Amino acid sequence: MQVPDIDGSRMAVHIRLGKGGKDRYVPLPQRTLELLRSYWATHRHRVWLFPGPTRLDVPPTQASGPMSVSGVQRAFKAALEQSGIRKRATVHTLRHSWATHLLEAGVSLRLIQAYLGHSSPKTTSRYTHLTREAEALAAEAINRVMDQLVW
Repeated sequence: MQVPDIDGSRMAVHIRLGKGGKDRYVPLPQRTLELLRSYWATHRHRVWLFPGPTRLDVPPTQASGPMSVSGVQRAFKAALEQSGIRKRATVHTLRHSWATHLLEAGVSLRLIQAYLGHSSPKTTSRYTHLTREAEALAAEAINRVMDQLVW
């Protein structure tokens, strides 16, 4: 991710050549923007938001490329350990979780599809897992509808 990909005025992140080689914009939450700005204040790099040194003797500010995929995976595993979460998860799990929580919050499947960069809603539906909370809310809604029926 390059520094200009963060668009604070639009509150969006520009995803370049994402899933299927497609560019798209996804929402940037205010709190995430604040965290990124805090990070940027101490880790400035002229091109990369998360630079990755190619050699150990190169400081991150002098890195010639982005953080490696394995570096992202290691950082995620470290965060998982620190959090105390014992579930098996990968960086890709975050994509599924994000889609699920958006759906539970009432975001349309079509919009989630666009955020994920999918061509087909069928692909998106595989990303959106229902949680017990969502199923409980659906059951409550069904009961409210049925209670209003006159028999």
